[in-house]
Amino acid sequence: MPTLDNVSIDIAVVLGTTSMPIHQVLRLGRGAIIELDASEEDEVKILANNLSVAKGTVIVSGNKIAVEVKELLPRSPDAK
Repeated sequence: MPTLDNVSIDIAVVLGTTSMPIHQVLRLGRGAIIELDASEEDEVKILANNLSVAKGTVIVSGNKIAVEVKELLPRSPDAK
């Protein structure tokens, strides 16, 4: 039976988005603050290899940040 121990998946958590002109992006530097259309209480999207797989909430405990999975999303019919 094949093992999944060596399979890598990129996980991303998206709290919010924003739009800005390219000239602003080019001027961003270290420590720049980008305002999002969301707050820390909003639901986050959880992506696996850039595909939406779940929704969750941000949990802050001391100096640690985590994401609690609240809902698994159905697989797309064309996902293989």
